[in-house]
Amino acid sequence: MVCWAFSNEKKTMNSKRVKNLNEGIDSHGSIVYWMNRDQRVKDNYALLYSQKLAKENKTQLAVFFHFPQNNPKLNRYQLNFLILGLKEIEKDLKILKISFSVLIGNDEIVIPQFLDEVDAGQLITDFSPLREDRIRVKKVLNKINFAFYQVDTHNIVPVWEASNKQEYAARTIRPKINKLLPAYLVEPRQLEIHPIPPVKRQMPIHWNELINKIGIDISNTKKTEFLPGEQAGLDQLRFFIDHHLTKYNSKRNNPNSNYQSNLSPYLHFGQLSALRVALSILESNIEEEKQEVFLEQVIIRKELADNFCYYNEKYDDFEGFPAWAKKSLDAHREDEREYIYTLEMLEEAKTHDPLWNAAQQEMKFNGKMHGYMRMYWAKKILEWSFSPEIALKHAIALNNKYEIDGNDPNGYTGIAWSIGGVHDRPWFERPVFGLVRYMSYNGCKSKFAINDYINKNSCISESNGSVKN
Repeated sequence: MVCWAFSNEKKTMNSKRVKNLNEGIDSHGSIVYWMNRDQRVKDNYALLYSQKLAKENKTQLAVFFHFPQNNPKLNRYQLNFLILGLKEIEKDLKILKISFSVLIGNDEIVIPQFLDEVDAGQLITDFSPLREDRIRVKKVLNKINFAFYQVDTHNIVPVWEASNKQEYAARTIRPKINKLLPAYLVEPRQLEIHPIPPVKRQMPIHWNELINKIGIDISNTKKTEFLPGEQAGLDQLRFFIDHHLTKYNSKRNNPNSNYQSNLSPYLHFGQLSALRVALSILESNIEEEKQEVFLEQVIIRKELADNFCYYNEKYDDFEGFPAWAKKSLDAHREDEREYIYTLEMLEEAKTHDPLWNAAQQEMKFNGKMHGYMRMYWAKKILEWSFSPEIALKHAIALNNKYEIDGNDPNGYTGIAWSIGGVHDRPWFERPVFGLVRYMSYNGCKSKFAINDYINKNSCISESNGSVKN
């Protein structure tokens, strides 16, 4: 049994969360925080570090969020969720006398321009292990000559502190994280009203104009069960602890019972801190063994996904699979596939398998598929594709197009686990899959009432989420 020790005492940030990305000199200009992955005001160590620097330098603090031009990985569910969350941030930061801006356009042009406008002296950003985010950071890094810092405020234990290499599985990273948790599982300080207000009067953000520039139509995006924003994330956390945590372990893998935490959209956008989740679980009166089951997911498994994407540049590629899985999948490339489906057929849920179709419909029209079904869904795409490369490509494309929490380390890692055995072990050999773990229709049938799930999701209407008559 793990001892999840933590302290209620509010402490300053552990300096090992911060990386100096360049040799730039700390200037006396304003402090600027580039908010990206962690879109919240509370429990945000990157924002706290930015205010600390701004107070030390007796200067203003400016925060901005940037939309890359023509971002193909942002779906309409995500954009709607993201915009409503940013509107909340704008209001909260205004109360704290901190300016907030939203930029759109070429990274190498609009971000340096903004930094010039606010007379930036130091730049801080949060951490993401994903390729496109790291490329954006490098682009900006090449355009500035002052200090640029990165703060991992997404993980409880910073990814570069938890391990210096790609970990083989949860069992190899777990002891490393557990050893460091006492230093990081602490109550953070919160932002204060900033003593130096913005030099320029903050103009309201024209959200409709911004959305039009992004070019993704969200006007008819139906409301999902997830209300966006920082406060909504905290409310969902409280609801989960009060009503579902005690039965999480016994019912989380039953797609007909809504006993998952439903926190992944908030964690994906950083509207909710994993640290706040863990501290709230530990402060509850729930039995320790029931706390442990969920803490394993929100700490160990979540940080294992960041580890995989940070240390494996091929996290979305066949070459990123472990050697045993690649060898086994290669040996079964010529195996006969009983069914082959194109991306279009998969997207329209037109397969012979009503259970898979129902899962695809759930994701497509609700913006989130049940976690247990995500595994079955991805593994069947491998079974029904000409090659594991095509299966991987199709699973990632569909996941990122429809999931609210798409384009996330957890998503890439989950798909790599399902199709390429990442963080898993060799299983019994079978056609197509080789030694990669297999999941079957009958296996699901033995675990839950699949007809109830099929009936609920197979005919969902996009317009209102109801079942068609």
